[in-house]
Amino acid sequence: METSVGPTTFIPDIIDGTVVEPGRIHHTKVLSSPGVRVVVLTFEAGHILQEHNAPKVLLMQALAGRLLVSANGAVHELTPGALLRLDANVPHSVEAFEESRLMLTLIG
Repeated sequence: METSVGPTTFIPDIIDGTVVEPGRIHHTKVLSSPGVRVVVLTFEAGHILQEHNAPKVLLMQALAGRLLVSANGAVHELTPGALLRLDANVPHSVEAFEESRLMLTLIG
C-alpha cells in the first residue's frame, strides 16, 4: 500500500500483489507521479516480450529471476542487483529464463 505525505511516497513492498499469469505478462502499476512511473512486470519462465520501444527513458531492474534484454545490438542479462537504462524509443525485447519480476521506471 502506497503512503504519500507531502513530497514523499513510501511503498513498503512493490512485489506485493504481483502475480505470474501463464501465457502472458502481468503488469502492476506501483507509482505514478509527475515525471515518473513505476511498473512491475511478471514473466513466467520462457516468456518472450517481442521487440518494442518505450516513449520515455526507461530503467529496468530485475527484482527476481533471470531475464535477457536485447537492445541496441547488445544482450544484457538482468538478475537482481543489475540495472539497465535505455533512452526513449530504443527498440528492445525481453526473455525470461525463469519466473521473473522486472521493475520498470519510466522517466520524463
